[in-house]
Amino acid sequence: MSTVLSTHTDVTPPSNATGYRGFAAGKFKFERDAYFARIGWPGGSHTMTIDVFMRALMRDVAWGFFYGTVNFDGVFGTINHYGEVTMFAGRFNDAYRKAGRDYEERFKSDDLMNVFKAMVKDWTNEGYDPFAAPMETGVPWGPKQGDNEAAVTRVRVTARRMVGLPGDTPRRTDATHPVNRMFADVAQDEPLVEAEPGFESDVGAFNLFAYLSRSDVTWNPSVCSVVRDSLFCPTSEEFTLPVEHGNDRVEWFVQLSDEIVWDVKDKETGRPRARVKMRAGDVACMPADIRHQGYSTKRSMLLVWENGSPKIPALIAEGKAPVVPVSF
Repeated sequence: MSTVLSTHTDVTPPSNATGYRGFAAGKFKFERDAYFARIGWPGGSHTMTIDVFMRALMRDVAWGFFYGTVNFDGVFGTINHYGEVTMFAGRFNDAYRKAGRDYEERFKSDDLMNVFKAMVKDWTNEGYDPFAAPMETGVPWGPKQGDNEAAVTRVRVTARRMVGLPGDTPRRTDATHPVNRMFADVAQDEPLVEAEPGFESDVGAFNLFAYLSRSDVTWNPSVCSVVRDSLFCPTSEEFTLPVEHGNDRVEWFVQLSDEIVWDVKDKETGRPRARVKMRAGDVACMPADIRHQGYSTKRSMLLVWENGSPKIPALIAEGKAPVVPVSF
């Protein structure tokens, strides 16, 4: 297992008859063909169907490696160290670790992000959108044909205070974000705010349900309000969360509409720990020592509440902060 900070990244010419480029980061190698992404590293290799790989890769890019661990599947993924990132194979897979087949390398975040951005751009064909629900996009299969740069360069909405306040993230409109097909019945009324003179820039409100009804992506939590380290991150969910997210802090879920089923596993081993069914109005907390993946048949609305403090992972590692919100 390597723990050296790697600096080598590379993009090669099209690697096979399908016309896609190959990529390298450290000793990891990436290639794709019409159906599969193939990952290689010293002493091992792994194959993923290209649709699963692309949806996971797109989120890792859009989230900036997110909080904690992004498992593309049960073998491959990344760990965010906030400035640096570890890319691994088998690190959180009990069988790989017991067999001594796990491998990892650590990179500067910007270096690895440049490789991932180039990969998601080259491997996304015209008409395919790895950010959208399956019924809203084309197919990822086949030889290289065009691109979809508008889709893969979307960025996560990150308000500094609250959506709609002067100078902050604007509300979504028909011109920029039409109402999604599954939220046609969501009221679009906006609340009336009567601020005292002089406080017009400090007091605001918006219709969160209307805001989420216009989401053009799935499983991409936007930051819609910020109070110090408290982040409200709502998102619309349809089909499957493309990754197994391994927490590095406690994470609260508030189910705003419809239903999501969550598979919860041990973060280190991948062993099942729970299955959680959340319906509108339910609140659940995901501990800091698990990984989770959700399933939503009907497009639903979820509010994710995060403590964004960068100090939390170290406090948990040192035993100074708990992995659960309360102990009974």
